[in-house]
Amino acid sequence: MRQLGSPNHGFAGDRGEADPDVRAALAAAGGEPDDYLRAVAALGGARLLLPIAPDADGDLSAVRTTSADGRTGLLVFTGQDALLAWNPSARPVPCTLDDVAATAVETGSAAIVVDLAGPAVLVIEATLVGELAAGRRLVALDGGGFGWLSRTSPA
Repeated sequence: MRQLGSPNHGFAGDRGEADPDVRAALAAAGGEPDDYLRAVAALGGARLLLPIAPDADGDLSAVRTTSADGRTGLLVFTGQDALLAWNPSARPVPCTLDDVAATAVETGSAAIVVDLAGPAVLVIEATLVGELAAGRRLVALDGGGFGWLSRTSPA
């Protein structure tokens, strides 16, 4: 059984509302190829809600979905409204995208599925999940394009 970590105190007082800029980025992600990367970059700075629900054994665990081709995706939501639209009985755990990506790697998920019940669904594929799980953040570069921002340890 996977043990859940302590809640992130940086989210104290969070009421579960979605960031409208993040939602706008997700809604635009179906357009140009860079729109997908902009949406992933927007998620990097957002508070997300990881749903926790009882599994087949009755243990609480992160929730995954399976696609028609058998690949699994870890679910996450941008706001309480989207999570409740999907499953009103799931418990939300506030987290960051790198936390979600690390959980996806730990559970063997091939992707992260954002806002499965809408308003706009985004699937973060495995090619990005590993980088995110390592604590890297996708950022838009001033001159155009995208790059990875890595945390560095103090010397």
